[in-house]
Amino acid sequence: TQGAQEASASEMLPLLLPLLWAGALAQERRFQLEGPESLTVQEGLCVLVPCRLPTTSSASYPDYGYWFLEGADVPVATNDPHEEVQEETRGRFHLLWDPRRKNCSLSIRDARRRDNAAYFFRLKLKWTKYVYTSSKLSVRVMALTHRPNISIPGTLESGCSRTLTCSVPWACEQGTPPIFSWMSAAPTSLGPRTTQSSVLTITPQPQDHSTNLTCQVTFPGASVTVERTIQLNVSYAPQKVAVSIFQGNSTAFKILQNTSSLPVLEGQALRLLCDADSNPPAHLSWFQGFPALNATPISNTGVLELPQVGSAEEGDFTCRAQHPLGSLQISLSLFVHRKPEGRAGGVLGAVWGAGITALVFLCVCFIFRMKTRRKKAAQPVQNTDDVNPVMVSGSRGHQHQFQTGIVSDHPAEAGPISEDEQELHYAFLRFHKVQLQEPKVTDTEYSEIKIHK
Repeated sequence: TQGAQEASASEMLPLLLPLLWAGALAQERRFQLEGPESLTVQEGLCVLVPCRLPTTSSASYPDYGYWFLEGADVPVATNDPHEEVQEETRGRFHLLWDPRRKNCSLSIRDARRRDNAAYFFRLKLKWTKYVYTSSKLSVRVMALTHRPNISIPGTLESGCSRTLTCSVPWACEQGTPPIFSWMSAAPTSLGPRTTQSSVLTITPQPQDHSTNLTCQVTFPGASVTVERTIQLNVSYAPQKVAVSIFQGNSTAFKILQNTSSLPVLEGQALRLLCDADSNPPAHLSWFQGFPALNATPISNTGVLELPQVGSAEEGDFTCRAQHPLGSLQISLSLFVHRKPEGRAGGVLGAVWGAGITALVFLCVCFIFRMKTRRKKAAQPVQNTDDVNPVMVSGSRGHQHQFQTGIVSDHPAEAGPISEDEQELHYAFLRFHKVQLQEPKVTDTEYSEIKIHK
């Protein structure tokens, strides 16, 4: 039995020697990685770290490769099925092992900020005493600056459906598929999608013009989100036409519908400004009356200037908004009336004429009366002996004394006097006026008194 044990030990010795060399007598050799010493990748994207096996490696040996994070004992990626890898890199870091093509590259997917570090590759050759370690390579992970692309085929027209596509062509297909989200106020519906794109069907309306549409893309493997926002440019025919009116220096007022009559003073300046809500802007023009399709405008712009309104401008004016998707127009009627200043002048002249006429009439009456008084004052007063004083109330409540008597050119004769005969008497009146600030003046007046006996 002892001889049998010695024989078996001698047979096992050649098998143990390579293991001893690989362990205690293993020697480390270094080789240089091909390519740059550092690589840059954005969050959520992919990067390939190039690596080429040394020439001493042979496809006949069952070699294993390992990628390590600098300072770590557990690899981030390996082709050794018995070796564990780091939890953080599992499923994202892959060793692209191909001994026949000398390929030992490292693929990094869904790059994260924590992946920012230095890495090296180690090759273990079985049945040999050599371990090959590569030079270090730095990976820099930057913030994601790429943005989605939004493509719109053709022009967006009101009421017409269009297909929009949001794509991320810069994303790697090997990574975790991104999540697409759309945000819009316009009516939409989702269409088919691929790994790098999403389709949206939109049916815009006039009110959707200049509103925002956003495509948001999230990369779940790196927990980063990017988006792009555009403003919708929707073409639509005129929805309404309005006219702003400026009369002289007065403030403007706006007409939103056809107006039967607009009063304007004769000679007044008038400015009509037409405006239409459409996209792209409609061509505006003014016509006098209600124009036909081929009528000639009086203004090829939205502004109509009437510096002095007269009878020739009285009537209808129409503003037409022409657009490739449709046309619209609005009309108003001008009613010209004369200035009120002319009639006021005629009335004032009539008043002045009547006043002057009345004044002349009063002057004539006054002169006639004065002449009449002077004639009466020139007649003599006789037989004042038989004048009887009589007290009569005068004006202003004062009492005035006057005397009456029978005045005759001849002495009274005896004999009967017929009833039809009338005697002419004169009265001498004396008025005593109240003292005023003006000097005292004594007026003497005569009047005829007829007495029937």
